[in-house]
Amino acid sequence: NPITLSVVLTSLALGTIFTVSSSHWFLAWMGLEINTLAIIPIMTQHKHPRAIEASTKYFLTQAAASALLLFSSLNNAWLTGEWSIMDLTNPLSCATMTVAICMKLGLAPFHFWLPEVLQGINLTTGLILSTWQKLAPMAILYQIAPTLNTPLLLTLGLVSTLVGGWGGLNQTQLRKIMAFSSIAHLGWMVSILPFSPQLMILNLTIYLIMTSTMFLMLKTISSTKISSLATSWSKTPTTTALSLLTLLSLGGLPPLSGFVPKWFILQELTNQNTTILATTLALSALLSLFFYLRLTYI
Repeated sequence: NPITLSVVLTSLALGTIFTVSSSHWFLAWMGLEINTLAIIPIMTQHKHPRAIEASTKYFLTQAAASALLLFSSLNNAWLTGEWSIMDLTNPLSCATMTVAICMKLGLAPFHFWLPEVLQGINLTTGLILSTWQKLAPMAILYQIAPTLNTPLLLTLGLVSTLVGGWGGLNQTQLRKIMAFSSIAHLGWMVSILPFSPQLMILNLTIYLIMTSTMFLMLKTISSTKISSLATSWSKTPTTTALSLLTLLSLGGLPPLSGFVPKWFILQELTNQNTTILATTLALSALLSLFFYLRLTYI
């Protein structure tokens, strides 16, 4: 029904706009809830058991993360008397808020729902889940970055890049590969967040552009598995070639655009005397690049 679809899409847009533009924790939480409830009908529009399972997993995870976020903001308001997003000063509230947002984004070790949910929905909904749904939590992270626990963020970022690299190695489903790619990229963003939030925004922008391009190309050539990607070369050679370039860009291969934010992040981390972290991140990028290269060879 076009009216129902327009209401759902409007709610999806409004939820993100509420969260991004709010300076009050309750309004930010409300925007995230609207966002979650709006995408559930889109995920379940095809009455398939896997879609229903994916939407149930997504709803339960997001509800738990929202409850934790509300608990964190309530705890902070109880101790400080402030509901402003910028005044998150209590250490316990900072830690629980970080965990809540990481659950919403799908950062390791809270990532287990993301590959399963992406695998159970179609490519269009997967595009929304991988791009638009990341904006609201990332906006909150950007605002509270100065008050967050730096060692916790760096640990989450490192674990996410490693999990994103290792997890995608033995996958044959393209949606699961894109899910692990998302986990790895989010790890890079979280790692640089305490030192340079502007670099995080640059990385997020390039990630959104490349992921949107990849999902739209997979939708154009109707590929959800590596085997179907292998047979698409004879049907749509130009689109397939562009999708391979996009994959290499996602992997961060120079001189493609995906290399630029990784280069800047490694440079900034080195300047901040976290050379070991920068080295580990660079090595984990090789893992991701390996399965992107495997797709291009096919």
